[in-house]
Amino acid sequence: MSTSEREQHRHDEKTMPSEVGNHLGVFDRFATQASNFVSRAWFFVLCVLLVVIWAPSVLVLPDIDTWQLIINTVTTIVTFLLVALLQNTQKRADDAVQHKLNAIAEGLSAMMDRLARDHPELRDDRDELRQAVGLEERESAE
Repeated sequence: MSTSEREQHRHDEKTMPSEVGNHLGVFDRFATQASNFVSRAWFFVLCVLLVVIWAPSVLVLPDIDTWQLIINTVTTIVTFLLVALLQNTQKRADDAVQHKLNAIAEGLSAMMDRLARDHPELRDDRDELRQAVGLEERESAE
């Protein structure tokens, strides 16, 4: 089996939520910890405190440009890094929700398949459900 065939086979298999492992890589664990850290109220208070401490430094710094450059540089760097970290945690959360929705749709489809023996009109609904779930896979950015 070629690499692309294995990838397609793995992509076609449904992963049930109970089959998803808890193993996270180093970056994912770091991103989760960073997300937990910055989502606390005291982190916001710390940011406000930083601005409150920075604001009167205009009296100490001889040049207004230096004063502005300091806060602009610090906030830009922090924002840049946090966006990358928080995007990682958001992507993993979105993937987890999608796996759960796919499992629910697969279970519903299987149930409709069994009930379709007694109620043939459910076959069309089942096929429509499967097609709708398949759209999510085709529209994926992966």
